[in-house]
Amino acid sequence: MLTKKEHITFWKNTATKDWKAVNDLFKSKNYVHSLFWSHLVLEKLIKAHWVKDNEGNHPPKMHNLVYLLSKTSLSMEENKIAFLEQMNLFQLEGRYPDYRTNIYKVYRAKQTQEIINKVNEIRKWLLKNI
Repeated sequence: MLTKKEHITFWKNTATKDWKAVNDLFKSKNYVHSLFWSHLVLEKLIKAHWVKDNEGNHPPKMHNLVYLLSKTSLSMEENKIAFLEQMNLFQLEGRYPDYRTNIYKVYRAKQTQEIINKVNEIRKWLLKNI
């Protein structure tokens, strides 16, 4: 059985591995996939905070970043919460191929890089505050 600290480390370590995947996917021009994995990075780091702030060690099996964040002690600026809400679209789009058709046309290098930069800012903040 893992301790609370080990659960937190698990979420942080898997987010770190996923961050490498984000960058690899972006470099290989798999923009939509890099955004999907960007969402996973944020989700895992927020789940690390959930474990830290709650009695249990198993966060809810869901992907809504804003909801998960609301169940932690973290306080985030409104513009960043709005960004997390936008990021929720990528977990849906990444999981259900029927929805992906349109976003492949929208997200190119420039737009994707801007989003990844914002994700990185929040990622660093989440890591710093764990």
